[in-house]
Amino acid sequence: MLHVKNLSVNFKTRDGLFKAVKGISFNLKKGETIGIVGESGSGKSVTSLALMRLLNTHQTDIDGQVMLNETSLFDLAEQEMRHIRGNRIAMIFQEPMTSLNPVLTCGFQLTEAIQLHLGLSKADAKKKTIELFNEVQLPRPEAIFDSYPHQISGGQKQRVMIAMALSCNPEILIADEPTTALDVTVQKAIIELLINLKTTSSRSLIFISHDLGVIKEIADRVLVMYKGDIVEEATVTDLFNNPKHPYTKGLLACRPSPDQHLKKLPVIADFFDVNNITDKQSATIESIRTLYNYPITEITERKKQLYQQQPLLKINKLSTWFPIHSGLFGSSRQVVKAVNNVSFEVYPGETLGLVGESGCGKTTLGRTILRLIEPTSGEVSFEGTDLSKLKKNDLRNIRRDIQIIFQDPYSSLNPRLTVGQSIMEPLQVHQLYSNNTQRKQKVLELLQKVNLLPEHFNRYPHEFSGGQRQRIVIARALALQPKFIICDESVSALDVSVQAQVLNLIRELQQEFKLTYIFISHDLAVIKHISDRMMVMNKGEIVETGYPDDIYYRPKEEYTKRLIASIPRA
Repeated sequence: MLHVKNLSVNFKTRDGLFKAVKGISFNLKKGETIGIVGESGSGKSVTSLALMRLLNTHQTDIDGQVMLNETSLFDLAEQEMRHIRGNRIAMIFQEPMTSLNPVLTCGFQLTEAIQLHLGLSKADAKKKTIELFNEVQLPRPEAIFDSYPHQISGGQKQRVMIAMALSCNPEILIADEPTTALDVTVQKAIIELLINLKTTSSRSLIFISHDLGVIKEIADRVLVMYKGDIVEEATVTDLFNNPKHPYTKGLLACRPSPDQHLKKLPVIADFFDVNNITDKQSATIESIRTLYNYPITEITERKKQLYQQQPLLKINKLSTWFPIHSGLFGSSRQVVKAVNNVSFEVYPGETLGLVGESGCGKTTLGRTILRLIEPTSGEVSFEGTDLSKLKKNDLRNIRRDIQIIFQDPYSSLNPRLTVGQSIMEPLQVHQLYSNNTQRKQKVLELLQKVNLLPEHFNRYPHEFSGGQRQRIVIARALALQPKFIICDESVSALDVSVQAQVLNLIRELQQEFKLTYIFISHDLAVIKHISDRMMVMNKGEIVETGYPDDIYYRPKEEYTKRLIASIPRA
């Protein structure tokens, strides 16, 4: 029902045309789900926006043919195309918070589209909206109808977007990274919802993702995109059982596998020389993973060495409660127990994984340890010093030894400072080294340590990719030579290939500098790969603690079992 032939998309830049999509062709049958997979920048989202004719024609050159049954979409006038969008082809956008209007209620945004396309009355449009909210399994649909986007969770916003895309009963649904950065449990619910919607209505679905584990669960056929080209096309069974292209092998291999112990994760470069665009013939997923195998004897010896030491950090009955203000004078009647009576220890050189869904209190716990958020009660003892009792100047001095890698590297870097200045700033604040020349030399060494180049010193954060910005933040955290680092969701929104590189870097730096980590994530597969011990957090409390294998294969709590069952397996 959809035929794409020789589709090319070129962006006009100061340096000439940038070829984002390079003459790709594919077909979509009725009731079929095609998965489009690849790293950021491979052309996946640009392809979908081109099909919908949502790209700015003044900034792009688009060529090729797109046929919806007998209709050529590129030959339609804009007014005619408006009747196609929503009615026959609809799109679930990647980031629901920026796709929904923040000053309009969720209900209004759906009823507006329904009235515009279907010509229903306001009352009938509201009734249909409530039905759609029920169909996408939103809790309290009547309440969410009157709620603004910021008042509901990320998973709920994504369901509102799905309801909006379904509102006019389209023949084709394009889902652009609809599960990126969502909790594994919410991600699983969204995937099950889309599968159910497809089977009950015979809709065709184009599902775009950088995660092959997610693609495996939902797609019938898969297109693998690399730098604007489709490098492999196969049924989902053939692709996973017998990948042909080295890039596909790399994508499959670099996702952490809960069933294996690896010293480091495979990366694309193990299979594919990206500079020469050549295949490393002898490289198979099995051979590379065997090469990086982490023997159980070494794991046992590491545990023995770690846990015969005295703890570096002791947390005792730590609580952080936030008051809910209500009434005319803002009196507080209730509290949110973000962290509630938490106790644990971290040993020198250990990586302690902290896993749980969004809103369980992971980030609040990490920030409370550093006193970026003041605790309500409890003790945080670092090398025998109770951080909760330190004055401001003493706390600043001890922060040389305790650093944090924030969740979003872009928002944690000052856009007005070059990355060199951002990394040098803590050296100046703590008056390390004699002068700025020596400090600059140290910064250049740190950039090299995280696989960046000396010329990156004078560039600004917006000139880097997400993975490069994450490395910059890691370099800044290392600048003061700390003993202990909290990694807060530091790989959650990265491509699986970049994620593998960052996880490998974190482990290499730990060995070189004898670092101790608390590694926070909602992804249990990542936590199991990186951690020596792990804790599972739910509703502000630690519900389970143990070695990764024990928790993964022998979970005690129902909540942990649900997290494990939600892991996509590539």
